[in-house]
Amino acid sequence: MPRPPAHSPAKKPVTRTPTTAKADQAKGQLHPRNRHQGRYDFPALIQASPELAAFVIINPYGKESIDFANPEAVKVFNRALLKQFYGIEHWDIPADYLCPPIPGRADYLHYLADLLAKNNAGVIPRGRHIKALDIGVGANCIYPLLGHHEYNWQFVGSDIASSAIDSAQAIINANPGLDGAIELRLQTDSSHVLDGLIRDDDRFDITLCNPPFHASADEATRGSTRKWRNLGKLDPKRKLPVLNFGGQAAELWCKGGEAAFVARLINESANHGQQVLWFSTLISKAGNLGGVYSALNKVGAQEVRTVEMAQGQKQSRFVAWSFLDKQARAHWVKSRWH
Repeated sequence: MPRPPAHSPAKKPVTRTPTTAKADQAKGQLHPRNRHQGRYDFPALIQASPELAAFVIINPYGKESIDFANPEAVKVFNRALLKQFYGIEHWDIPADYLCPPIPGRADYLHYLADLLAKNNAGVIPRGRHIKALDIGVGANCIYPLLGHHEYNWQFVGSDIASSAIDSAQAIINANPGLDGAIELRLQTDSSHVLDGLIRDDDRFDITLCNPPFHASADEATRGSTRKWRNLGKLDPKRKLPVLNFGGQAAELWCKGGEAAFVARLINESANHGQQVLWFSTLISKAGNLGGVYSALNKVGAQEVRTVEMAQGQKQSRFVAWSFLDKQARAHWVKSRWH
């Protein structure tokens, strides 16, 4: 892993705290609180969501699975998982929008909960007085759905696509238990991430973000083609999905890719450093970490933590930072959580 650059004498040094996720990460395990340990119980999923039965296949290892190269199968599978594990009765997304892998999304939230617990004598803060900002909520609204169910946090979800906001709002409206738990905001200036979105009276305990991965539409197309071809190797005769990014373009790519987006997020976070306890973002490419640490050093982040995660063979991580020193974080918790 890249090491943070030398610190400028004009800035307080960035502190990288050792993470507690490495033992699980080394084994490729999900977070201990993640509901998706082990193999899926397809009979139970089908009992709760009968429509899933039409998409279940037997994989080359003789186990029940689904065709992950079939977007409709993945969507129905996600719908079944959300219903069985999270009590979401109605969930749908428009064609061509990202259908997120739920176990990995849940892992991010659980490790964020652990991060907040470190400021609260090891106790995970729960309840609607804890406010989270999901940057890029997408049409699927997945992080607010999971985070509200698991910890009863209140969420604000932002996006630059009005169609994504409309889809997320339809999910909220279709599930009465979410009334008042999730607010959606359209970021009307796509050149900004936080500026113009966070209001003067906002206070967020945590922000989260799954930034666009690719640097161009062409790069995103090649990446998706490669992924689906790899999935298709199980059955060369299978027809692969037509690549049509449509409304989901902002979910997949932006100019400069992940590195540029996160740099913009870090720079703008400095403008709101007293309104947020912890900022965070997923970093898909380990090679981008050096630039992330350098940018955080330049803006004067008081503390930086990197948490490694793993889902099977897939390695991932997020970086979290705060502009509040230890004393200020303790005051935040005492005044807002208790």
